[in-house]
Amino acid sequence: MKVLFIGGTGLISTAVTNLAAKRDIDLYVLNRGNKNTELPKGVTSIICDINDEKAVEKALKHHKFDSVVDWIAFSTDQVKRDYKLFKNITEQYVFISSASAYQKPLPKLPITEDVALDNQYWEYSKNKQLCEEYLLNLKDDNFNVTIIRPSHTYDHHGLIFQIKSDKNPFTIPQRMIDHKPVIIPDDGKSLWTLTYNYDFAEAFLDILGNEKTYQNYYHLTSDKVYDWNQLTQAVYDALDVKPNVIHIPTDFILKHFPELKGELYGDKKDSAVFDNSKIKRVAPNYISKTEYPDIVKNSIAYYLSDKKLQEIDVDFTKRYDALIEDFKQNYK
Repeated sequence: MKVLFIGGTGLISTAVTNLAAKRDIDLYVLNRGNKNTELPKGVTSIICDINDEKAVEKALKHHKFDSVVDWIAFSTDQVKRDYKLFKNITEQYVFISSASAYQKPLPKLPITEDVALDNQYWEYSKNKQLCEEYLLNLKDDNFNVTIIRPSHTYDHHGLIFQIKSDKNPFTIPQRMIDHKPVIIPDDGKSLWTLTYNYDFAEAFLDILGNEKTYQNYYHLTSDKVYDWNQLTQAVYDALDVKPNVIHIPTDFILKHFPELKGELYGDKKDSAVFDNSKIKRVAPNYISKTEYPDIVKNSIAYYLSDKKLQEIDVDFTKRYDALIEDFKQNYK
């Protein structure tokens, strides 16, 4: 099987790329080459910017693929571009959507694929929905679309928090080490599904070239579910530090971090538990075996191994401390 990945070196796609290289897959990766030194042996690298359509057409002029997967499409303009570029050179186009696109608040748990896509809180999720609608309405019998919706997927360096610094991931663990309070929104009892990227990869490879998945859509998550108190405790345990947690209502948090409204209300505030029956029917290699508390021990060891990884986001910390002080002084 000959497959093209657009991207291929991100958090989820790296695991799929590495596993594909061990299988009987002739894998090509098209990207700008920033991380291609990490590509496994046997994977063919095509250095090209997907947004440069003429360059992509030239690079792929003599190629045909069984499947094309775009890991980095986030808007309808981008999937329209992909249709133009790939409609004559592949049997299957796989779009990576998001399980966050489901209606919020959710009408039922566990989530099944018959739940409507309608997330009014988060632009990212709404854009994924619009991409899906465009692709499923193409009605092109020669361009078979498969849509995959991951939920929160993490790797061997994953540190999972609802409020965090993307710039410096060790900012919250350092607070834990320093015995400073760590915020958990609301009561921390809402349930959250976490999927390890290599567990995801096993099932994902089963959908490539799989005619049963054409013109269809699936969420692909694990069956591992934790509440936010448990996820935070797992990091404390990995650090061997006594917890110092403060629960603050989401609406109060948004007074200090308004930019988190989409991510919290649109994704991480309420419980998200998935019924994976549909993907299991077409992916015989589906697994859900990895536990986050086991991985986070390795994550903490990784960050503690290098001082450069332990830099703190000073501006974030100031806002975080101001939120806690405001809550203590004024919340009734």
